[in-house]
Amino acid sequence: MKAVIFLFGALLASVAYAQERPFDCSKAKDPKACEERVAKLKAAQAQAEKACEGKQGAERRDCMIKALCAQGKDPKACEERAAKAKSAHRDARAACQGRQGAEHEQCMLKQMCADSKDPAKCEAVGNERLARRERIREACKDKRGEDLKACIREQRSQK
Repeated sequence: MKAVIFLFGALLASVAYAQERPFDCSKAKDPKACEERVAKLKAAQAQAEKACEGKQGAERRDCMIKALCAQGKDPKACEERAAKAKSAHRDARAACQGRQGAEHEQCMLKQMCADSKDPAKCEAVGNERLARRERIREACKDKRGEDLKACIREQRSQK
């Protein structure tokens, strides 16, 4: 159950990530269909961004979920998955309360991957993501404001 929720969160993140780093559809089984999916995701993301312009924090997050779900085949099911994801994340945070730093990150990862079909694979992907975030933090640690944003964008664009 948590795996589905985790995957939904990953989908939302991957839409944003796809804008920064293009997906290589040439390696897909059906490159043309892949290109169409990527273009559709980018268009949906752009439309949601426009609809949620000017909103910040939780209000923006909720607006983005509603906007992205509204464009799907089954908006109600999409919003239910998003609510379950939010609940699972809240539960994981509660389970990991009192831990800090790397210990907290690993606890969250274990909690979010506990109910996935393949917890080991889920944790491996999560650890890769955490390592990448740490590399970005280290590379941009002395930056602030617009310089920090530019540094993060530059680091994310690198493989």
